[in-house]
Amino acid sequence: MKERQGERVAGFQRTDWIQRLSEEDRAFVKRFILASGSLKELAAAYGISYPTVRLRLDRLIAKIKVFEDERFPTEFGELLEAHRTEVRNETAV
Repeated sequence: MKERQGERVAGFQRTDWIQRLSEEDRAFVKRFILASGSLKELAAAYGISYPTVRLRLDRLIAKIKVFEDERFPTEFGELLEAHRTEVRNETAV
């Protein structure tokens, strides 16, 4: 099965959030999944405190939310992009 790198929707380029994460963040997500979501287990694996793991997870969640917000533009954003496309087409003629 071929992996999809991105797609265009309503004139916007889409990329999956996981692809936009750093290698370090992806490794953290993988360890989190393999630990069945146990922050206590992750803290032990990384040799850091539970609150530090919780902070890292919270920051990662915030980063993913930003990626998802960019992935689904607002109606205004879609109208703006449609207008830009229309203007480009008019100036090309």
